[in-house]
Amino acid sequence: MHPSLPRRLLAELLGTGLLVAVVVGSGIAAQQLSPTDTGLQLLENSMATVFGLAALILMFGPVSGAHFNPVVSLADWFLGRRSGQGLGLAEVGAYSVAQILGAVGGAALANVMFDVDQAISTKERAGGGHLVAEVVATAGLVALIFALVRSDRGALAAPAVGGYIGAAYWFTSSTSFANPAVTVGRVFSDTFAGIAPGSVAPFVLAQLVGMAAGVLLILALYPGVGGRDDDVVVPYP
Repeated sequence: MHPSLPRRLLAELLGTGLLVAVVVGSGIAAQQLSPTDTGLQLLENSMATVFGLAALILMFGPVSGAHFNPVVSLADWFLGRRSGQGLGLAEVGAYSVAQILGAVGGAALANVMFDVDQAISTKERAGGGHLVAEVVATAGLVALIFALVRSDRGALAAPAVGGYIGAAYWFTSSTSFANPAVTVGRVFSDTFAGIAPGSVAPFVLAQLVGMAAGVLLILALYPGVGGRDDDVVVPYP
């Protein structure tokens, strides 16, 4: 049987919170350690995120599946609904609330750890290229996760997802947020990793479009292989 919903929500809240703490905290550290080299800042930020995300998937995956991302939870419901697999729609809502609350808390925690003032970001990101990048990044993430699950390779999700996000930091102009909860959380730190409130809605919309594209790719590439959609992102009891 699945762990109880409260246990899963706690795992999603903590996992998403720690993920944002890793992203924001390593961004602050990168700014402090390499103040004149933006490329090096991005390298430091991306490497910390790769290892942090992989570790968090391993830590919390056995409890909640380690979604840490509302678009992953929503795609899980959509792809699994016909076979009775995956999350129910009410669970998607509960997961999403936990993920968003965790993300906001993670940004606040990173600010505290680095003695940075709690502030709303002023970093505008919603350029046309950035929004296309978010569609691409999110589509790739969703397609990767469900390709692993539907081909019985979910145990590889931790290194695969961490590696994909690390690569997407560099091959997308938006640095691959690919996650509405993380996008909201990063509003609450006016640092290297922040995003201004006015950029959030366009980013989230682009992420939802990317999710739809990723789902269509999975339906085209892995048709009729939906019996494992309970095992998202990694298999859990």
